[in-house]
Amino acid sequence: MQTKVILEKKDLTYLSWTKIQNTSGTTGSFLKAYSDLGGDKVYYKLSNYDAYKGIIGHECINELIADRLLTILDVEHLNYQLIHADILIDGQLHETYLCASSDFKKRNESKIAIDTYYQAERESGEKPLDFCLRHDWSEYIWKMIVVDYLILNRDRHGANIEVVRNSKEKTLRLAPLFDHGLSLLCSCKNEDAVHAFDIMADKPVQCFVGSSSAKDNLNLIPKNSIPQFNPLKESDYEILFAGLSTVIPQAYIDKIWEMLWRRWMFYEDFCNQR
Repeated sequence: MQTKVILEKKDLTYLSWTKIQNTSGTTGSFLKAYSDLGGDKVYYKLSNYDAYKGIIGHECINELIADRLLTILDVEHLNYQLIHADILIDGQLHETYLCASSDFKKRNESKIAIDTYYQAERESGEKPLDFCLRHDWSEYIWKMIVVDYLILNRDRHGANIEVVRNSKEKTLRLAPLFDHGLSLLCSCKNEDAVHAFDIMADKPVQCFVGSSSAKDNLNLIPKNSIPQFNPLKESDYEILFAGLSTVIPQAYIDKIWEMLWRRWMFYEDFCNQR
């Protein structure tokens, strides 16, 4: 997937959408589909969908912005495409933006949600974070905690981290970071909400390995294990939002940039004070 934003409308009415549970606590649901045309499996995801109001969220756009941010920071992650398309849901036509991603599994690999794997393999009294550290996944976990602070990811529950197993080679790894839709300004449904949004507020989050505070979770990282990233620069604004000027209002773009920049500045101060 080379082109990140496809503005020319595509006909994806052949896709069959399946509802999944909305874990954000808001109304609506998230729909997923997949296609294996041409032999390559591609997964599609919609923003928040309400049967009465239609597609009411912008989580798919958040996925692309997070994808670009993680590329800048040099963090392994799943890549997303943002596609302008016609789709059918319950026989009704919708024009929308959706995101698409390729399968991150390699040949002979299978995946399992980390919470399921934890329940099956944990030692007596072992906490999720200790379980991950015992499996030598610390570098991944520390980077994930920082990323989730930067974008204020509200939804890093145990099914949004996956363990990938290769039964032939008897190896385990964690899947590239994925599913960042419920982040940034996901709760803002209009520009008034955007202007009122407190970009530094420590809103409740789900975190399999930590607490409900994205900010407090930074303190889980040992002083000698602070992750090293390529720094975010002011010039990265153009990279993060390229092609999105006709997709979301400028007010969203400006507020998201302010959020990422100020949170990055906070993280740099956090590192210097440790």
